[in-house]
Amino acid sequence: MNNILISRNPLDEQEVGSVKVASNDDVVTAVNDAKQAQIAWGKLTSEQRAQLIIEAFSRLNRVQEQLVNLISEEMGKDHRRATYEVMGVIQSASYLCREIMQAIAPVKKPSGTKIYYRPLGVVGVISPWNYPLAMANNLLLPALVAGNTVVLKPSEITPLVADMFVRTLNEVLPNGVLSVIHGDGEVGKALVASNINMVAFTGSAAAGKHIMASSANKLHRLVMELGGNDPMIVLADADINKAARFAVASSFENAGQMCTSTERIYVDERIHNTFVERVVEIAKQYSVGPWDQPRVNIGPIVNKKQHQQIIHHLKDAKEKGARFLLGSDDYLPPYIQPTVIDGLTDEMLMAKEETFGPVVAIDSFSNIDEAIMRANKVPLGLGAVVFGESNAAYVAENIEAGMVGINGGPGAGDGPWVGAKESGFGYHGSLEGHRQFTQVQVISA
Repeated sequence: MNNILISRNPLDEQEVGSVKVASNDDVVTAVNDAKQAQIAWGKLTSEQRAQLIIEAFSRLNRVQEQLVNLISEEMGKDHRRATYEVMGVIQSASYLCREIMQAIAPVKKPSGTKIYYRPLGVVGVISPWNYPLAMANNLLLPALVAGNTVVLKPSEITPLVADMFVRTLNEVLPNGVLSVIHGDGEVGKALVASNINMVAFTGSAAAGKHIMASSANKLHRLVMELGGNDPMIVLADADINKAARFAVASSFENAGQMCTSTERIYVDERIHNTFVERVVEIAKQYSVGPWDQPRVNIGPIVNKKQHQQIIHHLKDAKEKGARFLLGSDDYLPPYIQPTVIDGLTDEMLMAKEETFGPVVAIDSFSNIDEAIMRANKVPLGLGAVVFGESNAAYVAENIEAGMVGINGGPGAGDGPWVGAKESGFGYHGSLEGHRQFTQVQVISA
C-alpha cells in the first residue's frame, strides 16, 4: 500500500498536497489515545467542554481563507459556496454548543427519577467529500460536547481540508480528544473494526451496510446518513415559477453533488409543458467553469469516476427514450453542462440510483397517487419535496422519506437530519439528534 495520499485538483488533476496514509497500527494508536483522553474529557462538565470547543473554533477565523481555497481546490466547489460552508461552520459553533448542552442536560421526572446523557466513549467519524467541512462538523461537534473523543476519517478525496480543520482545533483541545487519520475505504474499515464505541458516517448505502455488518460483533452505536434519490412532486395548483426555480437550484447545487439534491421530478400533466419550459429557461442562466471565475454556478465534477457515472446515467436515459431539452449525454471531464431531460421512466438508472450531477430529470403524472407510488418506488428515502396547495399535505404525509419539504427544501428548521428506508440509520441534528451521541442512564431514587 502506498503510504502517501495525494490530493488532486479536479480541474487539471494537479497535486494540491499530500498526507500520510494511516496504517492499521496508526488506527489502533489513534483509538487508544482517544480512549485515554476520554477519561479526563468526559469528567469535564458540558459547559467546560463547550467553552474549550468554542475557543478552538474561534481559531478557525485565522485560516478561513485557506479552508475556503482548499475546499475549492480539492473538490471543485466555487469560491462563493466554499465560503458559505466555512463561515457556516465557524459562525454556528457557539449556537450549536449551547443547543447540544441543552439536549444532554439531565432530566428529572416528577417521580424523582433522573435521566442522564452520558458519554459513549470514542466516536469514529467517517465523513464525505461533497461538504468536507460541514458534514464532518455535523457529526464531531455533538460527539465532543457530549464528552466523547473523536477519531475522524475524512474522504480520501478531500484530506487537506480535514487536516487543517483538526490541526487548528487542536491548538486548543487537549491531546487525544480529536484526531484525524487518512486513507481510503480500507482505513475506514480498520477504524470500524477497532475498539471504538460508535460510528458516525455519511456516505453510500452500500458502505453503510458494510459498516453495520462489521459493527455487529461489538454492537457499536451507529448514526448513518446514506444518501438519497430525492423526488419532487409538482401539483396542478403549484406556483410554477417558484417550483421551477427550486427544481433547477436543487438539481444544480454543488454541481448536483448533494445528498438532498432533487433527482426525480413528477409534474401534473396539466401544467407539465409550462413547467418544463420555465425549467429550461432558468437552467440556461447557469454558467459552468473553474471555481475562481466570477459568476460561475456549476464547477467541475469531483473526479473522472464520478463524471463517468453521470455520463453512464445520461446515456442510459437517452437509450431508454428520454428527451434532452437542454444539454446532451456527451461531456468531456471535468464538467457536466446544465442538462434537462423529460420523459423520465422508472426503468432508467437515474430513477433508481443517485446521479450526483447537474441534471434535471422530469416526467408527468395523471393522478396524485400515481406520483406518490413512483416517488416511493426506490429503496432510498432521505428527502422529498412537494409544491402545491390543496393536496400538498396529503402528498407529504404519504411520501416515504425522512424529511419532506412543502413548497421548499427538506431538512429546514430545527428538526433532525434523518433518512428513511435505506437512506439512514439513526439521525443527527436538533435536540433529539444530539442525544444519539450519548448513553442514556436512568437513575431511580
